[in-house]
Amino acid sequence: MPGDTLSFIFLNTILANNFVLAMFLGLCPFLGVSGKLNTAIPMGIASAFVMLVSSISAYAINLALVALDLEFLRLIAYITVIASVVQLVEMMLKKYSPTLFRSLGIFLPLITTNCAILGLALFQTFKEYNFSQSLTYALGAGVGFTLALTLMAGLREKLALSKLPGVSKGAALSLMLGGLLSLAFMGFAGLGSN
Repeated sequence: MPGDTLSFIFLNTILANNFVLAMFLGLCPFLGVSGKLNTAIPMGIASAFVMLVSSISAYAINLALVALDLEFLRLIAYITVIASVVQLVEMMLKKYSPTLFRSLGIFLPLITTNCAILGLALFQTFKEYNFSQSLTYALGAGVGFTLALTLMAGLREKLALSKLPGVSKGAALSLMLGGLLSLAFMGFAGLGSN
């Protein structure tokens, strides 16, 4: 894993190991915010920003904790950093885009408990990525997360205009679309294998 190239890490994280569609992390915003493109894309960007900052912070925290022989504090330190970054994003959106802040609703503060963001910090630590690999991993995870939200929102907007049987509306439709997108992304599973 330390020998992985940056382009491989980036593409693998977006496609073959997409946090939402392959690892099934971050499903709350995936199903909850993906009803419209105008909320899905900003949510994806906000989550990607939190992923990037928490990845950089997790790398630095891990170095400090290993040096001090306090590795058992990783989880609590990562959660604290993620919560702080989400608060920063929330304050910025409230100040500069109140309409978007209101449209994201409860899902914005729920980025704090998004398992994809915590998973990112833990996975990069487990994989022993260096700084540039961690940064690339976070960027790939953020792009993949945004891509998954955008695809789902686009499909849901198109299908909202279609005539559908009553049994496949609402939550059932969302789950079926998520499953189909996941199957489509599983086609990338062989990407980069020898």
